[in-house]
Formats: sequence, structure tokens, C-alpha cells
Amino acid sequence: QVQLVESGGGLVQPGGSLRLSCAHSGRVFSIDTMGWYRQAPGKRRELVAVIRSGGSTNYADSVKGRFTISRDNAKNTMYLQMNSLKPEDTAAYYCKLRERRPGVDFDYWGQGTQVTVSS
Repeated sequence: QVQLVESGGGLVQPGGSLRLSCAHSGRVFSIDTMGWYRQAPGKRRELVAVIRSGGSTNYADSVKGRFTISRDNAKNTMYLQMNSLKPEDTAAYYCKLRERRPGVDFDYWGQGTQVTVSS
């Protein structure tokens, strides 16, 4: 069974930085993409950044130039480096792994880690 565990959230002042980690375990047939999502209270979950198996990345406009997504395949871990944090970045952050099997994809989610940006 595939499991994802996020870590690295916390309280940070505006302008500060945090690095989130997402470690996955269990047998995966083939990873298609991994991504970070976030959900603020009363809002829909939104995509923050995604990294594909080939290494290409995409970011939400709101985080471009401030956040960087990366993967360490040897450690089965994905990261989100967040710089120049703003109060509007406050949310629960979730990682997702999309497994590709012949003819079907499966999505696995972590439990989330809270990021609070406040002075």
C-alpha cells in the first residue's frame, strides 16, 4: 500500500521560508506525477506545483518565482521550497502521487501539513 507523509509545516513570519517534504513508501508501479496542493479554510483545494516523471514542473501563478518543487528519487521524497511567504499562503498543504498503471491511474494523498504565515 502506498503511503505519503508530509512534514515541514509550521508558523513563519511574512517574508520567511519553509521547506515541505513528502516521503512516499510502498510499491509503486510507475509514478506519473507528484504534486503539492493546498487548502485554506472555506476554500477549495488548489494546485500549487507539480513535477512530472521527466522532471518538468508547473506552478500556480500565485507562487511562481517564490516556490520550487523538486524530487529526490533515491530518497522517495518530494520537496516544496517556499520563499518570500505571504499571509495568503496560509493553508493546509497536501502532497499527491499519481501512479500510472496500464489503462488506469491511481491518486494517493498525504494527510497534510499546516503552514501558517503570520506576524
